[in-house]
Amino acid sequence: MVIKQTFFSFNLKRSMRCLLSILVTILLTASFSNNLYADTVTSSLNKSTVTENEIVQLTIRADFSDTGNGPELAPLQRDFDVLGKSQNSQFSFNLGTSRAMNYWVISLMPKSVGTFEIPPIKVGEHESQAIKLVVQNSPQLLDENGNPPVIVKTEVSEIEPYLQQEVILSVQLYTSVALQNANRSVPSHPDLVIERLIDDQMSYQTINGTQYQVITREYLAFPQRSGLLTIPPQTLQAMINTSTGRRMIKVQSEPLNVQVLPIPASYSSDTWLPSSNVTVSTKLEKTNESPRVGDTLIWTIDIKAKGALPEQIPTLDFNSTRDYKMYPKPSKFNTQKTSNGATGNQTITVEVVPTADGTLQLPDVSITYWDTEARAIKTASATTEEIVVAPLPSSATQSQTDSNTSKISEPLPAQPRSVAPISLAKTPTKKTDTANEPASMEVAITAPPSSRSLRDYLIFGLLLLSLLMIAGWLAIWLKKRQKSDSKSATQVPTLQDFAPLSTVDENSAYKALIECCHNNNLSELRSCLLEWARHRWGDHEIHSVDDIKRLTSVEVTQLLMESELLMYSNNPLHEWYGESLADALEEFTSGQPKPSQAGQLKTLYPNF
Repeated sequence: MVIKQTFFSFNLKRSMRCLLSILVTILLTASFSNNLYADTVTSSLNKSTVTENEIVQLTIRADFSDTGNGPELAPLQRDFDVLGKSQNSQFSFNLGTSRAMNYWVISLMPKSVGTFEIPPIKVGEHESQAIKLVVQNSPQLLDENGNPPVIVKTEVSEIEPYLQQEVILSVQLYTSVALQNANRSVPSHPDLVIERLIDDQMSYQTINGTQYQVITREYLAFPQRSGLLTIPPQTLQAMINTSTGRRMIKVQSEPLNVQVLPIPASYSSDTWLPSSNVTVSTKLEKTNESPRVGDTLIWTIDIKAKGALPEQIPTLDFNSTRDYKMYPKPSKFNTQKTSNGATGNQTITVEVVPTADGTLQLPDVSITYWDTEARAIKTASATTEEIVVAPLPSSATQSQTDSNTSKISEPLPAQPRSVAPISLAKTPTKKTDTANEPASMEVAITAPPSSRSLRDYLIFGLLLLSLLMIAGWLAIWLKKRQKSDSKSATQVPTLQDFAPLSTVDENSAYKALIECCHNNNLSELRSCLLEWARHRWGDHEIHSVDDIKRLTSVEVTQLLMESELLMYSNNPLHEWYGESLADALEEFTSGQPKPSQAGQLKTLYPNF
């Protein structure tokens, strides 16, 4: 008994120790799992040392689900260009718990060479640790001939232009490889008015054994300040394929210095126009063949300035004189651009009204400009052709007209009472020789309109009443005819008119229809259907098989459509089986579903 009690106590102590060790293990595992799945943000780089213009990928991992708007990348933009960002999410399950892990991969391009520190990236309420990145100078990318794959060059047409003189800025891009996602800079300067000249021009050129495709893009530049102007370098950033993989390249041209000359002291005109050539042409057009005083003439002035914009052409003053009046219209501007530069065109239209007869001589049009090629002041002018302006009608003609007017306006002699008053609405009679005629015959005399009698008004009223009665009768007759036509049109002959019933009642027609279905007689199905339907619903409801589909069940309608498809198809008629249609018709007429074969078998054999 003592041995058994000792053994029992030993086993009890051993069981307690095992239970205690299991509890400690569970507590340690739980604490370890809590530490393992703590909310953390980690960041890593695919490379710790890169060369200039090489893309580096930064991976950020967040071990929690509440990430807010994702990582804050604003601190990276000081030293890097953020080229792209992608996101991925994963879920893990362990010990009945689930954890979410979010990944972001950011493509970065260092802006310069040196040692950089990627600052801590914040995601939600947590942030990652800082990472060091070394950016080294990359060797120049050259081809087998020792030439760079991409070259950017700039040049100007004038190194010492005058103020507001046209300068053609040409940007040439030499490429021997295919460029992807190319991004070119646009020339700009606060003291230059720059605009695009023409479309890009493409050519090919071989340099030191390497064939380049040359794309030339030209701009117009007009300096607005005298002195030294420095045009900044033009840059190109693109992706190219190299033997070591895809690589981002940045290429730039050399800066250009332009010395802008001021307006020469010898230039005496008040308006400054630098141009290589200015032409002026004028034209005076007549509005009729023989212009007279008071008519309108059209004076057109066309000014062209090579190497200048139309807005640079000075405005002209148009002053009226005693011989003419001038009414200028707004000027029209046009710019013609070629590879040699721009040509400004200003067209002015002036309406000229002569106020005196004789020869009309308009003033010359002169434009003073500074010849940029000869570097001297010049004047372009044009003379307008003279036009003879006819006077107004002569004084003799005017006096004759006045005498005729006074003759007509003189009072007429006294007329007898039998003479009717004068009608001014009538045209005068033909002119006759009035030498031997009395004065009273010079004016046409017409009789006054006679007043209408009561009889005339009665006749007119009767005629109007007759016309109204005839119109009403015609309207009634047309309405009755239209009504009869509509009735005749709506009275469509029924099936009874051309196909009388061959069976006595609905029951006999239904039996014939079911027998037709059992015999699989597809050719007689339509006639049997119509026979049964006309007995059941009447000829006013049944006109075709479509009416039977409308009045029967869905199953009957579907089976009728299938039979029609077989009827009008190329399949033989014996392929149709009417048992299903007969069953559907029996269910429709009886109103009770027909038991299926499986149901019958289940009734006969309950254990089936």
